[in-house]
Amino acid sequence: MKKTAKEKRILPGFGLSLGYTILYLSLLVLVPLSALVLRSGELGGAGFVEVVTHPRVLASFKVTFRAAAVAAVANVFFGVTVAWFLVRGRFPLKRLVDALVDLPFALPTAVSGIALTALFAHNGALGAALARVGVKVAFTELGIVVAMVFIGLPFVIRSVQPALADLSRELEEAAASLGASRWQTLWRVVMPMLAPSVLSGFTLAFSRALGEYGSVVFIAGNMPMRTEIASLLIITKLEQFDYAGATVIAVSLLSLSLLSLLAINGFQAWTAKRFGQ
Repeated sequence: MKKTAKEKRILPGFGLSLGYTILYLSLLVLVPLSALVLRSGELGGAGFVEVVTHPRVLASFKVTFRAAAVAAVANVFFGVTVAWFLVRGRFPLKRLVDALVDLPFALPTAVSGIALTALFAHNGALGAALARVGVKVAFTELGIVVAMVFIGLPFVIRSVQPALADLSRELEEAAASLGASRWQTLWRVVMPMLAPSVLSGFTLAFSRALGEYGSVVFIAGNMPMRTEIASLLIITKLEQFDYAGATVIAVSLLSLSLLSLLAINGFQAWTAKRFGQ
């Protein structure tokens, strides 16, 4: 007997849940983004290009993407290290340290920005010490990177931690029994297995850094052409009632972010296929 389409369905209410999902995505994602694109078209093609190619706008894009990329790379290094010690290490107050990893998630971004500024200002605890060796953090691009590292680090740790916990130590023992050193085991056995989760954490940290505002705006100094991020420039345009210009910058930032994330996700898919994960 030939089964009907209704009998083939495993989950009940598939049509209703699909409709709810499409409605949810439309109201919260597709409609606002469509309105943003339509509003940016008010200036026309020539006006759009004029806004995007303005030196101040281009400088803000360069600062934003450069700082986000550097912060994401730093987060990979620090995140993998912290995740390794949380999974493999044994030390007092381990659960407390593990809970503190999620602190940047809970803190309001403005609180994070004020705290980092107070810490790295020229008269702050770390800022004064760094100033004595000629390193200035607050109100520089380095300060932007520090803020982005702070808010992005938990994404890498929480992405790598489960994969590292599930990693069988028998592979490491087998590599050691075949004469591999610790570094060879790390780079040729462990890291290839962790590559997909590391790239996932990199993607999350990078995307979060691109759109960050509250924790960056205080420590950046917000100097046009030097330490002004794209998110701040959008707010500046809105305060000047230049809504069309703000939407043009927002659409451009969104497009560049999507292209960057597509490239990273494509590389992540290739890596997962390459290592059979």
